[in-house]
Amino acid sequence: MPHAQAADGAALHYQLRGSGAPLLLLAGQSNDHRWWDPVLDRFAAAFTTVVLDWRGTGGSDRPDTDTYGTADLARDVVAVLDHADIDRAHVYGTSMGGRVAQWLAADHAPRVDRLVLGCTSPGAPHGVERGPAVRAALADPDPEVSRAALLALMYTPAYTATHPGPYRTLGDPAMPAHARRRHLRASARHDAWDALPRIAAPTLVVHGTDDAFNPTANAPLLAGRIPGARSLLIPGGRHAYFEEFADEATPPVVDFLNAAPDTVR
Repeated sequence: MPHAQAADGAALHYQLRGSGAPLLLLAGQSNDHRWWDPVLDRFAAAFTTVVLDWRGTGGSDRPDTDTYGTADLARDVVAVLDHADIDRAHVYGTSMGGRVAQWLAADHAPRVDRLVLGCTSPGAPHGVERGPAVRAALADPDPEVSRAALLALMYTPAYTATHPGPYRTLGDPAMPAHARRRHLRASARHDAWDALPRIAAPTLVVHGTDDAFNPTANAPLLAGRIPGARSLLIPGGRHAYFEEFADEATPPVVDFLNAAPDTVR
């Protein structure tokens, strides 16, 4: 797995797979590139996929410094694209990866071809935050209880009953505590509301209808704030809709990314 070097010297590990136009896939908070493992082959069949380990995860460096903000992580992504010699890519960001993708498209517009924002939010104070019951369950001091709560927020009971795992969306278990705190702070402090109207890339906003982890109400907020954006709701989908409902979610995303320029808005 090659690695790029961030502006502060941190090593950023990434992986290329497939062929065709480049597609950058951005994972959620506290997760590495394995977030995309269950669906990566589907995208690699149509694109040259780029997946990376956020700083603090996987094979990337884990500095205990104030360099984990979503705009900082967007600059890390640019360093990866530079190292991979990719001038311009489609971008599909989910959860915190979607927050990073917003800054990437707004602040580094020449690097983004078409943009997909999945199960994400514009951030506080304009976004819709998860409810207090969800927060309490995730913060339970018993790790088994908090893990079960997170699993239920990601997938439906019917899915987990027939798919015993491993589940790639529950976080990198090797992350140090300082990196987990910094990832959490990055998501909590994200606020791209004023930047969203600057996004010029054709944009598709995707969300599961049953997502309580990042409430579905954020989808119309994003779509309404980004010029010309379209939205796609996945019935029954929770936060990991892209995995559990891959048959419903992946084809329209691929079609959107492959559409002719005059048909994507």
